[in-house]
Amino acid sequence: MLYSLLSPLAKSHIFFNLFTYISFRAAGATVTALLLAFLVGPLIVRRLTRLKVGQVVRVDFLSTHQGKRGTPTMGGLIILLSTVIPTLLWAPLTNRFVVVALLATVWMGLIGFVDDYLKVLQGRSRGLVASWKLSGQVVFGVALGLYLWLRPLVPIETIPATATTLPFLKFVILNFSPVAFVAFVTFIVTGSSNAVNLTDGLDGLATGLAAISAAAFALFAYIFGRVDATGYLNLYYLPGAGELAVFGGSLMGACLGFLWFNAHPAKVFMGDTGSLAIGGGLGTVAILLKAEFLLAIIGGVFVAEALSVLIQTGVFKWYRRTRGREFAEANRVFRMAPLHHHFEKLGWAESLVVTRFYILGILCALLALTTLKVR
Repeated sequence: MLYSLLSPLAKSHIFFNLFTYISFRAAGATVTALLLAFLVGPLIVRRLTRLKVGQVVRVDFLSTHQGKRGTPTMGGLIILLSTVIPTLLWAPLTNRFVVVALLATVWMGLIGFVDDYLKVLQGRSRGLVASWKLSGQVVFGVALGLYLWLRPLVPIETIPATATTLPFLKFVILNFSPVAFVAFVTFIVTGSSNAVNLTDGLDGLATGLAAISAAAFALFAYIFGRVDATGYLNLYYLPGAGELAVFGGSLMGACLGFLWFNAHPAKVFMGDTGSLAIGGGLGTVAILLKAEFLLAIIGGVFVAEALSVLIQTGVFKWYRRTRGREFAEANRVFRMAPLHHHFEKLGWAESLVVTRFYILGILCALLALTTLKVR
């Protein structure tokens, strides 16, 4: 909105020329999101507290988490508002990259909102039926895959609509058949949203890691959208993709602003409203940038958290079927899944787990940045 209103004024005054620069607008979106989160955060927290929208904790869960029972949840509304509004303000609304990223974030956020609402309504840790939640994610993934195949955002002369790039390899692409591409996009969106959701188990953990990932993707989007930078680094130039830096900046600012309230001891939890929205947004950005495999590096901690659940569940079911339940119970791969709870079982304090996972998240982002030159 600001871009559309103020950038034309650059012809009459040099000051307004700033609004033509993506870097300036990305920084503006980040600051706006941060301040907006600070502004609406207390209002939303008080409202959720008044409505008694409290976190539901299983009775058999870790004793250290029982004190969190009743802490307001659905705080992801803060993240949603602080991401969507600054993006609308600072990015051109005609840019399809931005529109698709916003739609993904809002769609996944709505699924999470329904799930959180049902948890509170029913007073138990299970909200929306898992198959229904998955169906909502898959529907969006299929729709996104079909749209990107039939209406490519990047000229097919640059890169095929159904192709993706590979990290560390120069001008090497992996081209899918249309059906495989739609399935791949669906897997990325669904997997990304669920991975962030599984990571959201400790105060500030998913929030901080999401801010790190959003910052990394904002930088990649800015580079991929510059013809000079991509030419120098031997990358595919994606016209218009640079505006995703504004979205990434908004998401990073929103997460940092929410972290103010979500840091230990948390005054509010993001719930599925926030975690599914963040995961869906990050996964969609990776798809739009043709950097799906880069997502696995940047979000390495999210991937590890999701894999820990899959491994724990898969091995347990296998042992239970082949060796019996008692053997399966006694031979778990992790003391508890997701992975952050495993380290809690080992005696690590919650704040220690969060801080060390932050460090790993930063290392993953730095490793991803090396792909720009190590090719």
